[in-house]
Amino acid sequence: MAELSISKERLNYTIDLLVTMAVEEISAFTGKDSKEVLVDFLLSKTGKALYDDTTKLWWTGPSYLAEMYLEEVTAKQEILPCTCESMKKQGKENPPA
Repeated sequence: MAELSISKERLNYTIDLLVTMAVEEISAFTGKDSKEVLVDFLLSKTGKALYDDTTKLWWTGPSYLAEMYLEEVTAKQEILPCTCESMKKQGKENPPA
């Protein structure tokens, strides 16, 4: 099967449109302002991978991208260390090593 050639300009337009649709979906799901979601999405691993055309991530749809981003954010939140204040509230002064 022959490889379809797409101009860089058209590819960037396609990616921008996917980002717009994914951000709208994420915003609706989380209740966050779409401008805030857009910035967070573009700085995420998902956003960076999307603009790397070698990943072909732009072949997927906006719902897939939204889900991928939300999984990334959830995983980050699960590994963040407790703050000192939250640990004091739990009665822990020294975090486990």
